[in-house]
Amino acid sequence: MSAVVIVGAGQAGCQVAASLREEGFDGEITLVGAEAHLPYQRPPLSKGHLTGKVDRERLFLRTSAWFTEQRIELRLGQAVDRLDTATRKVCLTDGEVLGYDVLVLATGSRHRELDVPGRDLGGVVALRTLCEADALRDRLAAARDVVVVGGGFIGLEVAATAAALRRSTTVLELGPRLMGRVLSEPTANFLLRAHRERGIRVELGTEVRGLAGRHGRVQSVTTSANEVLPADLVLLGVGALAEDCLARAAGLTVDQGIVVDEVLRTSDPAIHAIGDCARLISPWARGSSVRLESVQNAVDQARCVARHIVGRSEPYTALPWFWSDQGELKLQIAGLAAGHHDTVLVGSPGQSAFSVWCFAADRLIAVESVNAVKDHLTARKILAAGIPVTPAQVAAEGFSPKALLPA
Repeated sequence: MSAVVIVGAGQAGCQVAASLREEGFDGEITLVGAEAHLPYQRPPLSKGHLTGKVDRERLFLRTSAWFTEQRIELRLGQAVDRLDTATRKVCLTDGEVLGYDVLVLATGSRHRELDVPGRDLGGVVALRTLCEADALRDRLAAARDVVVVGGGFIGLEVAATAAALRRSTTVLELGPRLMGRVLSEPTANFLLRAHRERGIRVELGTEVRGLAGRHGRVQSVTTSANEVLPADLVLLGVGALAEDCLARAAGLTVDQGIVVDEVLRTSDPAIHAIGDCARLISPWARGSSVRLESVQNAVDQARCVARHIVGRSEPYTALPWFWSDQGELKLQIAGLAAGHHDTVLVGSPGQSAFSVWCFAADRLIAVESVNAVKDHLTARKILAAGIPVTPAQVAAEGFSPKALLPA
């Protein structure tokens, strides 16, 4: 293979380029990104970047000099107009055409839109890109009343940051609990209590009916309970959709994400898809197809594809894991808890340090840890190694996760 084009210059796209060189690939590599910035990490955007604790330069994954040294061509601030899979060409909106032997789609995800009156008012923002983070930081500095729509990862991280800055903060979540699609009920209930104790108002089962403003700027949010909440800053964090439009237009198989096989190939064997945009059947989801949004998944899938390109193909089986810093609470998740039937609590929620072990048919499928980093790291080893463990073992007095590991 002599030419690899990577569409998407986020964590996954940048990692593919880096891993190809690490694996000894000596051909051409071109990295195309719609944003004008160098590739950067996204997790700090909802936390340290908003408070100024993480300066801009620390966000970037690599320097300009590194890309030059590694002979990786950058096409930043360039969108892709279309893919010509028959001739293996990537057509950019500025008219440039890039030929490829292998194409990697790392197009990420886009905001799930909230279609309500007032959505376009000033002060109503979303958060996915660095430019959006800069705008949110500036607005947060001047805000008094913050309303966060959506109780997921980004929503709760921004809410915790706003509360720490002493802004009046309200979270509106449509579902019956926080982070309901990814967390067990015990962990979700703890987060609800913890955020409320820290002064954040959280309303569950609550929908936004409309936004109102004056002179083009938001001033209030009306809820499904007919309550009018003051708001000079509204963050919309109601989830994300796979950025799969380019793949769909090119005729690739798409199903709420770009469908890939065990080595992350699309329905066109010359094209891979990785990261937030890819959907695959995962052993960690008990054979169901999943689309995973995490730094771990982006990095590990990128490495898997790089190995495949240089002829060291192996199935993608990496254990999924996630984290979220919400104020002083560090939530870490190993595995996928969806479909669990039983949970066992280890530790003390009263001291904000515990883990919830999630089981399906007496098989450990996930461990959720709050301020228990050692438990999380040990759980990752247990799950990845397939070490059998039962609810009764975990519930036994004196249980130690490390005792399950080989000496």
